[in-house]
Amino acid sequence: MKGVLAVAALLLAGCGSPAPATTNGTGVTGQVTVFAAASLTESFRKLGAEFEAANPGVEVTFNFAGSSALAQQINQGAPADVFASAAPANMKQVTDTGAVTAAPATFAKNTLQIAVPKGNPRKVTGLADFAGADLKIALCAEQVPCGAAAKKVFEAAKVTPAPDTLEQDVKAVLTKVSLGEVDAALVYRTDVKAAGDKVEGVDFAEASSAVNDYPVAPLAKAPNAVAAKAFVDYVLSEKGRKVLFEAGFAAP
Repeated sequence: MKGVLAVAALLLAGCGSPAPATTNGTGVTGQVTVFAAASLTESFRKLGAEFEAANPGVEVTFNFAGSSALAQQINQGAPADVFASAAPANMKQVTDTGAVTAAPATFAKNTLQIAVPKGNPRKVTGLADFAGADLKIALCAEQVPCGAAAKKVFEAAKVTPAPDTLEQDVKAVLTKVSLGEVDAALVYRTDVKAAGDKVEGVDFAEASSAVNDYPVAPLAKAPNAVAAKAFVDYVLSEKGRKVLFEAGFAAP
């Protein structure tokens, strides 16, 4: 009877104790929140899925927007673990406030391409067409990286564009093209590739005058610092570079 009572006591004690903590073998758990440039949408979603698969129990959430808007949100205290910008200038807005824990690392490069609706109905051939008042044109606003890059290429081509709309991120510009709301736009070549057969890309020589470097860094006030560093390391790894290369990004 005493033995039975002892066993029962142990069972009752066990029922009242919390279950032992589990581990996924990597030490990376919980949620990691990544603020990333809009042009990284497709590639980072794929990277996030791969990162979750490699670290069971981890959940990656994204906030995709123009880099300037993301930098402002971070500096205003928005909770985030990682910042991936489409240009060093916007990353500098964050590093200048001490909001990162380590020097940002460049993980990819990107260049602009003219995007036109499928079939290129207005026969756009180069940047000179952007000066014509008869075409509907969409560009990124200058404060976001795709807009700053557009300004550089137009200066190199000695063309003064006549945009009908200025958007706050590159995906908004691309949407205008894919819906046929504009005749041409400047977006990243990765965005043209991601759009598939919805749009067509037109190369132009001046694209090489505005190459965007993409930096990434874990944030100083990251709610999940361990996962933040691990995600950045994954982006910089060979697996991460493979995903980015397949999306059309160039190596840093």
